[in-house]
Amino acid sequence: MTQLDVRDVRPMNRHPTIHDGFDDLEPGETLTIVTDHEPKPLFYEFQAEVERFDADGYEVEQRAPNEFVARFPKRDV
Repeated sequence: MTQLDVRDVRPMNRHPTIHDGFDDLEPGETLTIVTDHEPKPLFYEFQAEVERFDADGYEVEQRAPNEFVARFPKRDV
């Protein structure tokens, strides 16, 4: 499992950083991100643009008011 904590990444760099992390995964692996807000827009972006994103396996958990943990699994195509 690869984990990225993007809370300290500038907002304009967050999505590119997450996409790069996802691209580095092997099929069947999961990218776990920690962010300070609900990552639903990122989910929709991945669903629309990333062929290997397994939307059915996506999970998100709010651990604190400003801490969300989301799992973005990569599938075989």
